[in-house]
Amino acid sequence: MLASGRYRSRFRNGCTSNLNHHVRKEGKGIEMNSLSKENTKLGFIGIGNMGSRIAKRLLDHGYRLSAYNRSREAAEALVKYGATVADSIAMLASEADVIFSSLTNDDAVKSVYTGPHGVFAHVRRSSAIIEMSTVLPATSRELYASSREGGVKFLDTPVSGSTPAAEEGTLTLFCGGDEELFQSAEPIFSSIADQYFYLGGSGSGTAMKLVANTLLGVGMQAIAESVALGQKEGLDRHRLLEVLAHTAVIAPAHLGKLSRADRGDYSPQFAIRLMNKDFGLVLETAAAAKVPMPATAAAFQMNVARFSEGKEEDFSAVITLMERLAGLETSNAGNC
Repeated sequence: MLASGRYRSRFRNGCTSNLNHHVRKEGKGIEMNSLSKENTKLGFIGIGNMGSRIAKRLLDHGYRLSAYNRSREAAEALVKYGATVADSIAMLASEADVIFSSLTNDDAVKSVYTGPHGVFAHVRRSSAIIEMSTVLPATSRELYASSREGGVKFLDTPVSGSTPAAEEGTLTLFCGGDEELFQSAEPIFSSIADQYFYLGGSGSGTAMKLVANTLLGVGMQAIAESVALGQKEGLDRHRLLEVLAHTAVIAPAHLGKLSRADRGDYSPQFAIRLMNKDFGLVLETAAAAKVPMPATAAAFQMNVARFSEGKEEDFSAVITLMERLAGLETSNAGNC
């Protein structure tokens, strides 16, 4: 069993190794020193629901940060916290020591990094990239290979946790790629996350994120079915959800969903459209690896059915779908 607390180093058979810190050499870019606020300028691409919160925490911890977003207004919202706004990806990439990105999908990530106006065309040698999007492991490996050609260190670092966790700095980070960068980024990671793990080579971080989100999505479908079954057998919905929250079978990531479902609150902390996107990545990766995933495929179809109703909801809204399919009254079942 792994020890609790922050994981500041790579895991080897359950054991941790100590971080090594190095001294920056001026004029040669960063040489994987400890990436502290005093010696590191950050660039952040993708100021969405998660990116904006992560960037704000970095600013709150004293980092210099330049932001770029396709919609400039989102980047400008960070100015009051100390950010500057980059006019282009090229400008941001040419000035930053470490480039972060938090983007919606594989196509968005590739468009930001490749081409004449992308990051790789303008990033300085010996800089670093921490790519936080949830994408295919194959995409992470492609970006890693391109970064190596340009003399740039690269980590795929998808995040686990919803928007409240991003605001509170309690995310979990899954990292794959350059281990030296993982070690040096500890000051940055400790500003935004409670836990951060090095999984191995390029694509390992994104693979771990897909593993985790498989359990997240399939687990929510199981909860939705269980809640519907309990009500059909005469259990009071409020009491059912309350007691279920006190059992050992509910994962921490699902715990808050029960109290919100009890209040009929399905406002998106992790939108069902994003869960569906991740289900698609999981199944595509599984098909390529020849891994059958029947439970995941079934959960995906139920999520798609709920999403087809056209609402911007949290992925926990699949509870209301299962209640309706079971013929339950929805007036007190979160139909807000």
